[in-house]
Amino acid sequence: MKSSNIVLAVFGAIFRVVVAILAVMLIYRGAMACYNYGYRIFTEPAISSGEGRTVTVAVTESMSPSEIGKLFESKGLVRDARLFTLQYYLSEFKADVKPGVFELSTAMTAEEMMEAMTVTEEEESGEGTKDTTAESTEAAGNGAGDTEK
Repeated sequence: MKSSNIVLAVFGAIFRVVVAILAVMLIYRGAMACYNYGYRIFTEPAISSGEGRTVTVAVTESMSPSEIGKLFESKGLVRDARLFTLQYYLSEFKADVKPGVFELSTAMTAEEMMEAMTVTEEEESGEGTKDTTAESTEAAGNGAGDTEK
């Protein structure tokens, strides 16, 4: 009887060690997945490098950020619609994004796309072709959107 109790105690200890190792591995993998996803929120590169492919998208006022992300994913502008939604909520442009028809490129990051969507149609038509990154920064620095025509 004593030998069977010893065998059961050994197997019980081995079982507990294996469960503890599996729990640590599971926690580690979960933490790494969360870290990698969080890292991508701020460092996700554009779909393509160079000039990329230009895509026309129409964003309506009734669209939620997740619907915009799904639209962009279906058009090949972003890799992950949920990631774009998180980037939108953490972006400095979230209050300024306006509905409209936009020419976006697969070479743009999500932040650049959101910045391009802050430009209204009147500003766009009044200034012709524009580099949204440089001129939007200048307009924000002047404190005025479209003062001269």
